[in-house]
Amino acid sequence: MPVVRLYYGDLEEMVGASRDEIMARMAMMGADIGKSNAEDYVDVEFFPDRPDLYSSEGVARALQGFLDLKSGLPEYRVSPGEIDLRVDPSVERVRPFIGCAVVRDLQFSDPAIESLMDLQEDLHWGLGRNRRKVAIGVHDISRVVPPFTYFAADPSFEFVPLDFEESLSMEEILRRHPKGVSYASILEGFDRYPLITDANGDVLSFPPIINGELTRVRDDTRDLFIDVTGTDPVVYKALNIVVCALAERGGRIETVRVKRPEGTLVLPDLAPARWMVEVEEARSLIGFNLSAEELAASLERMRFGVRPLGRELEVLVPAYRADIMHSWDIFEDAAKGYGYDRLVPVLPKTVTVGEPHPLEVRKSDLREIMVGLGYLETMPFTLTSERVNFEMMGRPRDEAAATRVLHPISELHTMVRTSILPSLLEIFAINQHHPLPQRIFALGDVLIGGRTRQELAAASIHSSVDLAEVRSVVGALFRELDLTPEIIPSEDGAFLAGRRGDLLVEGTKVGSFGFFSPQVLQSFGLDQPAVGLELRWDRLWPLGGS
Repeated sequence: MPVVRLYYGDLEEMVGASRDEIMARMAMMGADIGKSNAEDYVDVEFFPDRPDLYSSEGVARALQGFLDLKSGLPEYRVSPGEIDLRVDPSVERVRPFIGCAVVRDLQFSDPAIESLMDLQEDLHWGLGRNRRKVAIGVHDISRVVPPFTYFAADPSFEFVPLDFEESLSMEEILRRHPKGVSYASILEGFDRYPLITDANGDVLSFPPIINGELTRVRDDTRDLFIDVTGTDPVVYKALNIVVCALAERGGRIETVRVKRPEGTLVLPDLAPARWMVEVEEARSLIGFNLSAEELAASLERMRFGVRPLGRELEVLVPAYRADIMHSWDIFEDAAKGYGYDRLVPVLPKTVTVGEPHPLEVRKSDLREIMVGLGYLETMPFTLTSERVNFEMMGRPRDEAAATRVLHPISELHTMVRTSILPSLLEIFAINQHHPLPQRIFALGDVLIGGRTRQELAAASIHSSVDLAEVRSVVGALFRELDLTPEIIPSEDGAFLAGRRGDLLVEGTKVGSFGFFSPQVLQSFGLDQPAVGLELRWDRLWPLGGS
């Protein structure tokens, strides 16, 4: 989840409250307080569904309402601008959506620059699906000449990319520039690449890869041109989040005329969305018996505009909120605004003596064995994607086994996992900056053909790992379970041929293990060898155990 670094002095100035007041209430707003430097800063983690809180400006704005310093809908003045950007039809097939704005009269401090850079990268991850869906460019507008043009250029087009001194073609950028290497796959299969240039043909941006060096933001930059490109209309929401954050720093927002073949858009559009919600429905879902006025006050504390209309409320949702998709999302914020800390603890009316579920007893046994073998337990997400679950693992898609999410909010979470092992490789990929060896395991549910099954997965990664290591883990595990498995050759595509095996108990396959194939390691971006074990432990005790 996104982690926002909040500098105490900067935050106190923006919020208008003391550090102690802020820290005493922040967790109740839905934040997870992380590590801190007692004198300088605190790291705070927010859920991915609140991209408006990915910056210190967004956090400060929310805190002002939560601490009753300001309430209701924030209003941002948007002045008419004189800058045009023409969208050429050639870009329609490559990256069709673009939103733009100008923000002037900025005074950048070190915390403000850091916040802007972190906001960009967090939005690239959260809304942008690693820049594929949304990519943001921020430019010093004083160094270019409007009007601007957004078009698809020949890959041989040359310019000086950010952090380079020499001119490179767009093809060379994808091969040589660090950002090009990281994001080249987004443009794979296209014979022309998106580009934004000014009236003189100078380059502002090669989205979603890299900006031009010409428009680098410096300490003396005062006026910014912001472009947000992508494959989905969510680019306009990302634009609103960025410009509203800059406005919290005192920036003056100006519109840009985006001239598309089908008509002209004047952006940014900061008009709030209007919702009608029922007071009784809110009461039934929240569990608090709130009056219409109390419900309205709670929502205003969360920076909504609200007008009570008898049994209903008219709610104005700020233009920077990307997470309001249903009236229940509004009710969740109302509950936060009212205060979870105001819940009165009540003892249950019945008293029973509980006992652990048999499955949990078995989990505890397996957990003790794996920890004893030197493995660290992890708890990865249950939702995954077909790409991770099947393709990156070198396994064929199993349409009958996969249970898909009907309305996924993310391309990363489109199905319920049929295997835990891919999640362990993702954890390795995220933690490559930590020392090796790394040995991890996970216990949990998988959903296969609509039925819940129990699985154990374990993996080890380090430079000298070999098949003997995982084979010894298999032996120790089954010895502790008082079972004797039969090992036969495996066809599991996740593992290297000749270095893999299936595990059978009384003739039934209960798992597999092996040395991960180079293709699987490469697909997860791992540059060290790794071995893995997968075990359907719900099949063990009915077959051979008590």
